[in-house]
Amino acid sequence: MEIEDVKKNTKLIIDGVLYNIVDVDFTKPGKGRSIYRLRMENMRGGGVIDRTYRSGENVNEARLDTQNEQYLYREGDNYIFMDVKTYDQHPVPGDLLGIKKNFLKEGMEVVMLMYGDEPIDVTLPITIDLKVIETEVSTKTATITPQMKSSVVETGYRVDTPSFIKVGDVIKIDTRTGNYIERASTGK
Repeated sequence: MEIEDVKKNTKLIIDGVLYNIVDVDFTKPGKGRSIYRLRMENMRGGGVIDRTYRSGENVNEARLDTQNEQYLYREGDNYIFMDVKTYDQHPVPGDLLGIKKNFLKEGMEVVMLMYGDEPIDVTLPITIDLKVIETEVSTKTATITPQMKSSVVETGYRVDTPSFIKVGDVIKIDTRTGNYIERASTGK
């Protein structure tokens, strides 16, 4: 792949290491070839490096696959997923999942990005419905601004919710930010 085709979120192999492109800076000097400065995040170690390339240079694009997986259970610091076609199981470290680990429910289907046999990223649905299992007692006050309180959902994640949310309510949470969106329904 030519350097001119590299965009943000492109996955490259550089010196045998898998990188995600975080930023691309293009400069065209008055004389000579264009310069591309890439800021890249190591997808295994998490470090960030900067590299400079000139127009016309080639880089190695990583060949990644996606597959549908089902979340099974947690084992220590690993989260176990199963390929729904082959029934192969993949342990995924919690640090690779980041905030996403707070929204995993057993049996939930996700899309996993794979580099060979190695899981690289997990894509969750944009929103998820989770049941509130614990919440602070709210004090009713007549205010114009909404009052927020801390609540714990069934996965153990703590989220700020409006004061009208009670234990047993099912709420919708944005899995990208971890923020409360709305009350999905009232639990029985």
